[in-house]
Amino acid sequence: MKVLHVITGLAAGGAEVQLRLLLQHTRHDADVVALYNAGSVAEQLRADGVRVTDLGMRSNTQVGAVLRLARLVRRGRYDVVHTHLFRAGLYGRLAARLARVPVVVATEHSLLDDQLEGRPATRAVRTLYLAAERLGQRTVAVSAAVRDNLLRWGVAADRVVTVPNGLDVDALAFDPAARTAVRADLGIPADAQVVGGVGRLHPGKRFDLLLDALAPTLGPHRHLLVVGEGEQREALTALARDRGVAPWVHLPGERPVADHLSAMDVLASPSRYETFGLAVLEALANGLPVVYRRCPALDELGERVPGAHQATDDDLRPLVDEVLGRPAQPRLLPAELRRLDVRTVAARVDDVYESPSRGRRRGR
Repeated sequence: MKVLHVITGLAAGGAEVQLRLLLQHTRHDADVVALYNAGSVAEQLRADGVRVTDLGMRSNTQVGAVLRLARLVRRGRYDVVHTHLFRAGLYGRLAARLARVPVVVATEHSLLDDQLEGRPATRAVRTLYLAAERLGQRTVAVSAAVRDNLLRWGVAADRVVTVPNGLDVDALAFDPAARTAVRADLGIPADAQVVGGVGRLHPGKRFDLLLDALAPTLGPHRHLLVVGEGEQREALTALARDRGVAPWVHLPGERPVADHLSAMDVLASPSRYETFGLAVLEALANGLPVVYRRCPALDELGERVPGAHQATDDDLRPLVDEVLGRPAQPRLLPAELRRLDVRTVAARVDDVYESPSRGRRRGR
């Protein structure tokens, strides 16, 4: 089968990195279209041999972009269009319908409570979302929490299938050489404690709360390392300066996640709004202990994962202190996470494509 993935943008982020992982393990031929901002993940996909097209949209009112995308879909003779993120879901599903693509699938990465992609979901947004959803056959929810929200919004249960995000467990394994190299590059002493964070520098991730809570403990022997890029970089930099801890706060931007996880001693995830909690799972796969506020993926595993410690805002720092005060343990993959191996997850997504297509053939 030929599959076209349509995604809003390709800067580094959870949905974008997850798309790249899926394409590395799919059993189908796949191309990618970004509506705009074909950033670092686009470069990585091209290096993997994936054809990536940047539609170059400049605003959400470019109706002509739908027609250009529909022409691209017709020329490619795709069997499946798979959309990711809200804007791509609107434009991609409409273009797929215009091009008469037999199977249209969307993955919902970021619907939680009444937040969509970290912003309040207004009545107009919900109306658009539900109208676009009817143009496809299936919506993939990355967690049961996302599925529950889709059903609450009014999406029919038989149109939703839950497939979790995948982990490249081999690539995430702890690497002592990477630990040494990353610390040397950032100027972090080999014997210092490193509290880490991974994610977009966005208010919803609440890295400002983490920095503020840890500030009294930061110094030559304890550093904070947050891997990611985003709009809050300047605010976090200013906060570190105001608290007098700037020399021990590191914001290196978009960097290889596994290498930087290896450089950490504990990962802290203070975000209240997570649809899956990918950073928490990646850290656990690296053998790191984790202190976190919310991680639906862990809740849905149905068993306790060693090293995972759920916190409130009030005990975030005390739990970090407690974890760092314990004797170091071997950095091993918890057996409970093997079921999230990306090879298994990619096969389940491929099955989603084939199931509606078989149904359509029987109905002809």
